[in-house]
Amino acid sequence: MSQLEIVDTDRAPRAIGPYSQAVVADGWIFCSGQIALDPAGGEVVGGEVSLQTDQVMKNLAAVLQAGGASLATVAKTTVFLVDMADFAAMNEVYGRHFGDHRPARATVAVAGLPRGVRVEIECVARVRR
Repeated sequence: MSQLEIVDTDRAPRAIGPYSQAVVADGWIFCSGQIALDPAGGEVVGGEVSLQTDQVMKNLAAVLQAGGASLATVAKTTVFLVDMADFAAMNEVYGRHFGDHRPARATVAVAGLPRGVRVEIECVARVRR
């Protein structure tokens, strides 16, 4: 059995419960869901889903980098939206961050998310070590 490496960076919001920002195992990084929190102050960024998605993607990129990966090595994402009417705005920002890279994705409507945010995204990526 392989060792599990816990990823912890101050460039993304700290885990606020019994979980890690990410875990690296067997060359893969499994990132916990990120919401639109400013890592410096811990406050929710923006009210619009586009502003929140931008912060979520920045947080994911920071966690991935700390674990030896990047958005370019993401294989799968799961997007959680409070309102599917926000899909187009989220998708535009999401696509901008990924550029030409197109990981597999599921998008799910949920009844609510932590801190009243509109979007949360988790991912799995290949580590480049």
